[in-house]
Amino acid sequence: MCVHNLLILPDAKVVNGTNLKYDNCHTFYITLPNKYTPFMSKCEQCIVREFSSLKALNKEELLKIANCKSSYTIKKGEPIFEEGENVNGIFCIKDGVCKLSKLSANGKDQIVKLVSKGELLGQRSMISDEPVNLSAVALEDMEVCFIPKSEIMGFFNQNNTFSMNVMKSICGDLKEADDHMVNMAQKTVKERLAATLLYLQDSYGTNEDGSLKTQLSREEIGSMIGTATESCIRLLSDFNKNGLIELKGKKIFLKDIHGLKRESN
Repeated sequence: MCVHNLLILPDAKVVNGTNLKYDNCHTFYITLPNKYTPFMSKCEQCIVREFSSLKALNKEELLKIANCKSSYTIKKGEPIFEEGENVNGIFCIKDGVCKLSKLSANGKDQIVKLVSKGELLGQRSMISDEPVNLSAVALEDMEVCFIPKSEIMGFFNQNNTFSMNVMKSICGDLKEADDHMVNMAQKTVKERLAATLLYLQDSYGTNEDGSLKTQLSREEIGSMIGTATESCIRLLSDFNKNGLIELKGKKIFLKDIHGLKRESN
């Protein structure tokens, strides 16, 4: 038998100080005397709950999620889901970063945004009852949980705060999409590159050696800023010559933050 979860429940009948039992979901329940403080389930402690719409769920609802969720390790380069797929649930990112991209009419992969730990994937398609319109691919090894649509949609009818949080999250995504469209239309490629490099450092940090922690290929950076790979390589080389950045193989170091900010405006 495979044990998926370990949950501590409040006082009940205790045999020799501890009462053990398990249910059909292969979840062990340990009942302790009242003098002990119950541990939180993993879903209560999870970073995804802290930063996403799941923070509106109560303990009983989180317990339901803990009993039905599936946990996965996604290796770098592997898809979480692909454009046109029926996901039928949401993915919670516990650790790692992935790219959301869309295949254009000319067959090129356009990166729409990056998503990291604490965020959810699949909310919009779950509510609209449509296949996902983007692909999600891991940029590094990731830990994700999947919660079935059947469980999540039940919370919509029972928890108004949760419903509102999901709607706010989707509205935030739409606002980001609007801002991205404006930037693509009004900023030059050089400005977009400078802004993207600053975004990568501000949002995802640096390694111990000072290089950008989220390592994207030149092709992926070009996709983010809407230009050909060759143009991206040429601009990065120009930034390097001007002392704004330093290039060491695939690694990128930001050397002149103020200069990059000037270039991004």
